[in-house]
Amino acid sequence: MPESGVRINKYLSEAGVCSRREADRRIEAGEVRIGDRVAATGDRVMPGEVVYVDGNRVEKEEEMILLAMNKPVGIVCTAEKREKNNVIDFLNYPKRVYPVGRLDKDSEGLLLLTNNGDIVNKMMRAGNRHEKEYIVTVNRPVSDSFLRGLAGGVPLVELETTTRKCKVEKISSRQFRIILTQGLNRQIRRMCEYFGYRVEKLVRVRIMNIRLGELKPGEYRTVTKEEYEMLQKLIRNSSNQPVRK
Repeated sequence: MPESGVRINKYLSEAGVCSRREADRRIEAGEVRIGDRVAATGDRVMPGEVVYVDGNRVEKEEEMILLAMNKPVGIVCTAEKREKNNVIDFLNYPKRVYPVGRLDKDSEGLLLLTNNGDIVNKMMRAGNRHEKEYIVTVNRPVSDSFLRGLAGGVPLVELETTTRKCKVEKISSRQFRIILTQGLNRQIRRMCEYFGYRVEKLVRVRIMNIRLGELKPGEYRTVTKEEYEMLQKLIRNSSNQPVRK
């Protein structure tokens, strides 16, 4: 750690407690202390100082952990213990990890969990345009005009934005594959609703080079050495600034 210390949100992220954004929220809520003082946004942790979250001492995990999980429907992608269906309690992993990005409660599929805040920011920052792939089942037959509409960018008035152009491919009568480079709130569901379709099943099958594979809902595995090395190459030139939604 440099003599000038490290910002408290970065310290908590690198210690595997939570993302920087969640750390900022917890700091603002008064849940974080540095030594005997309540931490404030922007505070720095100096060498030798001890950090506590909710009264529990934070100790940095030296081992880098990266897990691939098949998140079931009904589980919420948060480390917030007040959410009874939070993914951390469901996973019950023996070391501290937190989810990389979001996958909404009604969706299932690939979710990554880690204790490395730098990887989280480089993978999930929208400006880095990293791919995420989904298989979507809808309530009526998929038309060519519907697929063209999805691919060309969809105006989402409630989010005051238009989605980026994306890759879309029909799989069967009511199923298609879509590859996004952004992660707006309930994006695919909103895109489908714009054209009068309802999503009946949504499964994320890939994040960048990491695939869901044969994992059953609720199962997880450690990301392989080969997957991790390729991931590092893909994010090498990515920004690691905290995600801003």
